Amino acid sequence: MTTPRCSTSARQRGDPLIGTAAPATRWLLVEHPGGWAPVALDSDGISPDMADRLHRAALSVRGRVVLVRRPVERGAGARRGAWRRWGVVDLDGRQQWGTWTESDDLRAALAVLVEGPAHGSHEPGPAGLPPPLLLVCTHGRHDICCAVRGRPVALALAARWPDQAWECTHIGGDRFAANVLVVPDGTVYGSLDPESAVDVLERHLLGTVDTEHLRGFSAHPPPVQAALAAVLRAHGPAAVGDVRPGAVEMTADDWRVEVLGAGEVPARTEVTVHRTRQPAARLTCRAESDASAFVWTTSLADRHD
Repeated sequence: MTTPRCSTSARQRGDPLIGTAAPATRWLLVEHPGGWAPVALDSDGISPDMADRLHRAALSVRGRVVLVRRPVERGAGARRGAWRRWGVVDLDGRQQWGTWTESDDLRAALAVLVEGPAHGSHEPGPAGLPPPLLLVCTHGRHDICCAVRGRPVALALAARWPDQAWECTHIGGDRFAANVLVVPDGTVYGSLDPESAVDVLERHLLGTVDTEHLRGFSAHPPPVQAALAAVLRAHGPAAVGDVRPGAVEMTADDWRVEVLGAGEVPARTEVTVHRTRQPAARLTCRAESDASAFVWTTSLADRHD
């Protein structure tokens, strides 16, 4: 008997998406046509020493290193010897780009990853990519679901936004494939197919967050992600910038999160977030045993406009 893929099982179980976006506020995007190793930084062309330095640097700044490629590119030989882009993009929109052909060229990217893009650097420059970028995880050697579900979504988004849609390596939540990360605002959507992805991202780019497919905002920890999503569900449609966290208090497995709103969203809403665990299940296709994921439930207090 064939074991169902993790994303199929997650959809059948109805695994909640909210609060599952991997935290990050800075991204190093490294253009790399493939093939990608199961661990992205082990991929061809990046030395073990550089991979270790990039990994440690990203951890130190709440960052994430993501390899990217155009949806039409495949194989380790694609564009071999040609320059490729790298870019460091911050949550606030600052960005700094460069190019690389050899692993040692990524020293410049490492420095910018640690120090951050230069102040006022909101334009991509000649080597850069115009934001926002739509990064679709298609990292099949990490989890087959990411390739099977992600690649059709990447092609659909590339047909609609050819300059903004890119395939990328693991961004977390394999069982929620297809996953899309929007950079620089850090919104993560999951459980997408080609049709829903185009609709969700169309509305996102026009200023409306889709709460059905929303996994969370990577700038914030899971309970805050859950609180912001609860307010958006209750008072949306609204944009990413229409909600932000205020005071946050934690007691045991409960959080009280003050959500500050703009536009049509109430100026202040108090949200109680409770953490439980769902029954153990196989959460990734590569998992050797079952695990129990956190689930975030929310309740909204009376609002204060």
